Amino acid sequence: MGVVTLTIDDKEVKANEGMTVLEAAQSAGIKIPTLCHHEKLAPYTACRLCMVEVEARGRVKLDTACSSPVKENLVVRTKTEEINKIRKTLLELMLSHAPDSRELQEYAKEYGADKNRFEKEASFCIHCGLCVRYCAEVKQKFAVSFINSGVNREISFNPELVSTECWKCKECFPLCPTEALQAAYVLAESLVSPSPSFQSESAE
Repeated sequence: MGVVTLTIDDKEVKANEGMTVLEAAQSAGIKIPTLCHHEKLAPYTACRLCMVEVEARGRVKLDTACSSPVKENLVVRTKTEEINKIRKTLLELMLSHAPDSRELQEYAKEYGADKNRFEKEASFCIHCGLCVRYCAEVKQKFAVSFINSGVNREISFNPELVSTECWKCKECFPLCPTEALQAAYVLAESLVSPSPSFQSESAE
């Protein structure tokens, strides 16, 4: 595998062919924010926080660092005024869905995002897809998936798999940037095997 040389934020970086700009930046200690990236998963470009400016052969464009491949003499800028504005707006939109997410709040401080800018849509899910993709790509169990579409899109556990697969796994829990996955799991688990207290209350 060959090695290419690119420039990220005025720093010369050497990276292996096949790496993404995000991976190259991380290898050089350059931080690019992301919420939907995971080293074991294929690029998804859902959160778009890793948006950067890339310049190749005199042409400049915005692209997601997690999906943009490294190239010889590529020039990458990760902190331009335009990019920071984009990240700020994206964070404000996500905060309208998950205002109490600690990870989102940390990014909000960094980029000056106002969690009250947009009307609250308390879904607690920012559609990063980490849980869905991890279960499918790594565990190959397909116990959690997206249902519906557009503004009604949300995650849902497969009730038939919750008690047999999820109970002993739960590896997707710490991946959730809004910490809402546990609540979704508990709901699905209760549908499969209601607790004794719930059953007694129902009987009354």
